[in-house]
Amino acid sequence: MPEIGADPYVSARLEMVEKQLRSRGIRDERVLRAMARVPRHEFVPGESAATAYEDHPIGIAEGQTISQPFMVASMVEAAEIEPADVVLEVGAGSGYQAAVLAELAAEVFTIERFPALAASAQKLLAHLGYANIVVATGDGSEGLRQHAPYSAIVVAAASPSIPQTLVEQLRENGRLVIPVGGAEQQELQVVRRLPDGPRIERKYKCKFVPLVGKYGFSRS
Repeated sequence: MPEIGADPYVSARLEMVEKQLRSRGIRDERVLRAMARVPRHEFVPGESAATAYEDHPIGIAEGQTISQPFMVASMVEAAEIEPADVVLEVGAGSGYQAAVLAELAAEVFTIERFPALAASAQKLLAHLGYANIVVATGDGSEGLRQHAPYSAIVVAAASPSIPQTLVEQLRENGRLVIPVGGAEQQELQVVRRLPDGPRIERKYKCKFVPLVGKYGFSRS
């Protein structure tokens, strides 16, 4: 995995952690260390590298985005990842959030509906040394049942409702972190699978690209 000091953006990355994350309430030290290690500038288009650590999302290929650093850290913190966990990410994009998750979990599966994005993410993650990430192509709203159950599922796209198929792929006490709502605005929710049924915690308003698929938004 990447070593701090191996690139010219170390100071920008550490400043991001202190000013955008820690100062805004991110408390999990493992998440903060992961965000300090992953070279975010590698996951954005070349022309955006200089602004990679600023407090905003960045457009990538296929009309998708890489979420702002605070949103990534907040979602990952909400997932409560432990070192032995197996995690599913829905919406690989350029692979950035998968890399953050891989710093925290034993194994990460990430699924992307755009084959070109999946291929690019897989190549970059391998180049950076993330041997504990498997990139798949397909309908992320259906999850990746062949590798279930998961300790946590993090969905990097907005769903009109909570896909039951994702809840079913969680272990007992597993966490699903997902933006739920309409196309223009959503609410970040954390669904915990408990023996007596799912428990939902509502976090805050947000805006993500749509989760397109069988259990998400239909293709336009």
